[in-house]
Amino acid sequence: MPLTIDRIPADFGRWDEALALIMHAFAFMDGVIDPPSSAHLLTVDTLRDKALRETGFVALDDDRIVGCVFAQERADDLYVGKLAVAPDCQRRGIGRRLIQAVERLALDRGKAALKLQTRIELTANHAAFARLGFHETGRTAHEGYARPTSITMRKALS
Repeated sequence: MPLTIDRIPADFGRWDEALALIMHAFAFMDGVIDPPSSAHLLTVDTLRDKALRETGFVALDDDRIVGCVFAQERADDLYVGKLAVAPDCQRRGIGRRLIQAVERLALDRGKAALKLQTRIELTANHAAFARLGFHETGRTAHEGYARPTSITMRKALS
């Protein structure tokens, strides 16, 4: 069965698998980014709650969850968060397909852009998002930090 990208349904029952995927995909950041990733604050319950407030998509390879992304609707854009692809499935275009699903959602909702944030230290992520059409629009600092800790990136949609 080919890879599919599906919107997370209201009766989704695989939150433990989705959480495990996010934790596994974000694990490489431990000891690299400061402050630590907010992924560490996620639980099955908070992830389920996130899906009630946002639109989520999962990438399925046969029946295995190999990717996910969440999109929060805002006034002028969709904010992309928790984009995760299983480490053993990276470089297969799964992240691109998940972003394309969010782009279609944004266009359907009349949004002009996608926005996201990525950590300063994750230069490979900056390059990957640039290849997907995002460009840097600003830098911000987490509370308690005097230096920038995140880069804001935007992709205009047409």
